[in-house]
Amino acid sequence: MRVKTENEQDTRRLGASFADKLKPGDIVCLLGDLGTGKTTFSKAVAAGLGVKEEITSPTFNIVNIYKSGRIPLYHFDVYRLSGAKEFLDAGFDEYFDAGGVCLIEWADIIEDVIPDGSILVEIERGSSETERLYDISYI
Repeated sequence: MRVKTENEQDTRRLGASFADKLKPGDIVCLLGDLGTGKTTFSKAVAAGLGVKEEITSPTFNIVNIYKSGRIPLYHFDVYRLSGAKEFLDAGFDEYFDAGGVCLIEWADIIEDVIPDGSILVEIERGSSETERLYDISYI
């Protein structure tokens, strides 16, 4: 499915709608160039799940955990990891079965350990500064 957003407000609506369909155990893989809005989309999904905490990019922590929503949210940013082995060595794959939603920015870095059936969200810049194109599919 391809969705176009014109601005950040559209992205918030998309994130809320997307979050409504998520269930415990879902793994969402975000791909897109630097600055395309992976974290903005993550914030929108978190808000849609009812997360009350401020959502920040977990670039230095690798994972931020939010439990205030209707489902726990495990928000990953694996940009700094060297690959799937480092992800596994740190035990991060245990979150896949922790009863929450895993939202993984830069998921292509660890693609070898992403389970089949995960949701892929590819984000591209559109024709204007604020337009984004979201391709949503299953792996």
